Amino acid sequence: MADGASSSALADQVQNLHLDEVTGEKVSKTELKKRQKQRLAQSKKDEKAAAAPPKSAAAAKKGNAETEEDNLTPNQYFEIRSRNINRLRQSKTPNPYPHKFQVTTDLRDFLKDYESIKTGEHLKDVEIRLGGRVYTKRVAGSKLVFYDIRAEGVKVQVMCQSQEAAGDVPFEAQHEHLRRGDIIGIIGYPGRTSPRTRSEGELSIFAREIILLTPCLHQMPSEHYGFKDQEQRYRQRYLDLIINDTTRNVFTTRAKMITYVRRYFDDRDFIEVETPMMNAIAGGATAKPFITHHNDLNMDLFMRVAPELYLKQLIVGGLERVYELGRQFRNEGIDLTHNPEFTTCEFYMAYADVFDIMNITEDLVSGLVKHITGGYTTTFHTQAGDEYTVNWEKPWKRIEMIPALEAATGETFPPGTELHTDETNAFLRRILAKIHLECTPPLTNARMLDKLVGEFIEETCIHPTFITGHPQMMSPLAKYHRSNPGLCERFEAFVCKKEIVNAYTELNDPFDQRLRFEEQARQKDAGDDEAQMIDESFCQSLEFGLPPTGGWGMGIDRLVMFLTDRYSIKEVLAFPFMKDDRVEKKSAAEVADVEPMPEEGIPHK
Repeated sequence: MADGASSSALADQVQNLHLDEVTGEKVSKTELKKRQKQRLAQSKKDEKAAAAPPKSAAAAKKGNAETEEDNLTPNQYFEIRSRNINRLRQSKTPNPYPHKFQVTTDLRDFLKDYESIKTGEHLKDVEIRLGGRVYTKRVAGSKLVFYDIRAEGVKVQVMCQSQEAAGDVPFEAQHEHLRRGDIIGIIGYPGRTSPRTRSEGELSIFAREIILLTPCLHQMPSEHYGFKDQEQRYRQRYLDLIINDTTRNVFTTRAKMITYVRRYFDDRDFIEVETPMMNAIAGGATAKPFITHHNDLNMDLFMRVAPELYLKQLIVGGLERVYELGRQFRNEGIDLTHNPEFTTCEFYMAYADVFDIMNITEDLVSGLVKHITGGYTTTFHTQAGDEYTVNWEKPWKRIEMIPALEAATGETFPPGTELHTDETNAFLRRILAKIHLECTPPLTNARMLDKLVGEFIEETCIHPTFITGHPQMMSPLAKYHRSNPGLCERFEAFVCKKEIVNAYTELNDPFDQRLRFEEQARQKDAGDDEAQMIDESFCQSLEFGLPPTGGWGMGIDRLVMFLTDRYSIKEVLAFPFMKDDRVEKKSAAEVADVEPMPEEGIPHK
């Protein structure tokens, strides 16, 4: 009975099946309708595609080429791009390195002037001619291309539509050779897009013509990963500036700071001067110099460690207010705050003393901070992650060196008149041993005192602080203190535990100066490579009379570090000193088999 009912049900199911004439299968009525509907939709889609104009071979090739390039290694990309650009160099269609493109618009002004354009509004009567670097390229079919262009530190979108194309070069040909990193010229008009997905459009340049001005042969870092490798950023600063806006901001801030310093002194009747970079004597600072050689004169010369002695000779000559902004060179260690060459500003002012210079320092630096940041408080982060909030507003704190060391060590120091003696040397060695503090040899009194100051005083100087009351034997060019024998009228300004300024009432006594130099010469004979030598020319100039003078030197690089929150000096130098890591790589000319043209050198006249 059950078997009979089952057979009847199966027969009914077979009678309800319908033949699919395409596949020859028998399926249910529902399944057949579903298949017929899908086939009808596909048929309409195919008809639409057949009716559409065929995609050009150039457009298809372009899309495929750019997609494939994303998967290339940097070396593969460089070789392929170099060969392609070399073909353009030969064919001149287009010339990849044209001589001139007339730029009439500053992109910063463009963004300000046309900010008020409404969504969908176009100013077709206004011609924009702009040069910039391609940061992104987005192709939306064969007739629409978008670029993000950067120039002068700002960005704008460029919208390119085939119906707007003008000039002698067809639309596709204008864009097929362009890649990220290329520098292009844009001729177009301002407008704001009208997107479907949001209410407000983007201010853009609607291009009529795009011209390749300079191709980038190398693969640019991706937008996602960027360019963050610290060492490579220092070695390829040009690429760092292209990719990272923060790096650009550091150097624009640095330029503003230097401009402010110059204007400050110019407004106070100082004269900016230039003094020699190469000297027969390495004087003006306690530092180890670089040595170079003059072939024609067959003599060794020293790269300057400081311009001080020359600037004071100008004061002797009657230029009573002088300053110099320039490079110094010191053959010393490289670390987070030291580079072999660095920038300083030094000024010398007749009839001023150390107290006048303190006031000028507070006024100059606090005013500079206010000008750059808009206030007096800044934040600085160390490599270890410590955060310092610094108040630069005047007046600044003052610390007397010897009393502060006595309070820190619990020891009574010898009087100032004995700080240069052998007994004091033994006393300082005992203190270093007591507190387990090492000082690099030679263990002169000056070096050991400096070590103690670094350990106990400098470490407390977060806000701008003047350290005063230096012993005379630590300051061979400073005048003796008018009320504390054995000390001199000198101060150092520290911020975030680092020195930024060194200044003093200048020693103008030729008798005393020669004795100080002779003491420095003895220290050099004892093995102190940083001790100064006797500069006979400077000593002779003092014999003609140096008026009472205040002198001052400030490290520009460190101040830039503090105001831009960079703990490494390499971040604020455009091209910091780096170890040689030369790797043999083929040049673009070698990759493209370009033969060099013969040239004849012409001697310098």
